[in-house]
Amino acid sequence: MNPQASLIFATSLLLGTTITISSNHWIMAWTGLEINTLAILPLISKSHHPRAIEAATKYFLTQAAASALVLFSSMTNAWHTGQWDITQLTHPTSCLILTSAIAMKLGLVPFHFWFPEVLQGSPLTTGLLLSTIMKLPPITLLYMTSPSLNPTLLTTMAILSAALGGWMGLNQTQIRKILAFSSISHLGWMAIIIIYNPKLTLLNFYLYAVMTTTVFLTLNTIKVLKLSTLMTAWTKTPSLNAMLLLTLLSLAGLPPMTGFLPKWLIIQELTKQEMAPAATLISLLSLLSLFFYLRLAYCTTITLPPHTTNHMKQWRTNKPTNVTIAILTTMSVMLLPISPMILTIV
Repeated sequence: MNPQASLIFATSLLLGTTITISSNHWIMAWTGLEINTLAILPLISKSHHPRAIEAATKYFLTQAAASALVLFSSMTNAWHTGQWDITQLTHPTSCLILTSAIAMKLGLVPFHFWFPEVLQGSPLTTGLLLSTIMKLPPITLLYMTSPSLNPTLLTTMAILSAALGGWMGLNQTQIRKILAFSSISHLGWMAIIIIYNPKLTLLNFYLYAVMTTTVFLTLNTIKVLKLSTLMTAWTKTPSLNAMLLLTLLSLAGLPPMTGFLPKWLIIQELTKQEMAPAATLISLLSLLSLFFYLRLAYCTTITLPPHTTNHMKQWRTNKPTNVTIAILTTMSVMLLPISPMILTIV
C-alpha cells in the first residue's frame, strides 16, 4: 500500500477513536465511529483477495447497521428527554437499542457472527487493529452509559459470549479465528462487570490489548496463520516461540501471569455484588477457552509435527527480536506482582 495512503488511514483511525472517546454529544461520538469504520475498510481489503473483499463487505454492513442503531437510540432519547449528552441516556428503550448497537460493534453474542469471518479475511496487522483499537470507542461508550444499562441483559450476553467464545473456538485450525473467539470470550468478562465496576472493564481491556498485541506481532514475525504451520515454525526463533507459549497461558488467565489479574478482580467484585452463581458460571466457561489456548501453546513449543522427515526444517533467523515484542511480552507475563500499583493507577 502507498505510504501516504497508509499514513492517512492510520491518522484517521487515531482521529476517529479520539473523537469518540472525548465526546459528550451523541452526534460527535457517531462521527468518530464512522471515521473509524471508513479508515479500517481499505486496510481489510488491501490484498484484493476475494476473502478480504468479503470480510470488508461484512464489516461495512454490520458496522453501518450498528451506527444506525446508535443514532436511532440517541434520537429516541433526545425525543423523550431533550438530552443529547451521552451520560444522560435515561430512556429504557434507548438503553436497550444502544446495548444492541454496542454489542454489534464489539462482536458480543448474539451479534458475534461477523467477527471471526472478518478477522479470518484480514492480514495479521489489520486483525490486530480490529481486536484492540477498534474495540476502544464502543467500550468507552458503554463505560459512559453504564449506570443506565440493563444489568440482566448485559449479564446474559456476557455469559453467552464466554460460553460461545470458548465452545466455538475448540475445533478451529485457523489461528486468526481462534483469536477472534478468544476476543469474544474476553468481551464477555468485560461486559459482566461494566455496570458494577466500570474501571475493572477498562483494566481488563488494557491488559487484553497488551496480550493480544503480543500474540499478533509474534505470529506476524514468524509468519504463521494456521496450526499446522505453527508446529514447524519453532526452528525459526525458538526463544520467541517459548515466550509465545507464556503469553498464550497469560491470555488464558492462568496464575502467576498478568492475565490472571483481571479475572481475579472481576470474580472478587461479582462475589461482593452477591453474584456468586454468575461468577462461578463464567469461571467454569473460561475453562473452554483455556483448552484451545493450551492447544495453541502445545503446537507452539511442546510438540513436533507427526512426520518430521517429511517437513522442511525452517532456517533459524539471525535477526534480533523486535524491542516492542520484547517489552509487550514482558508486560504480558510479569505484571501480576505489581498489581497493587496498577490498581492505584486505574
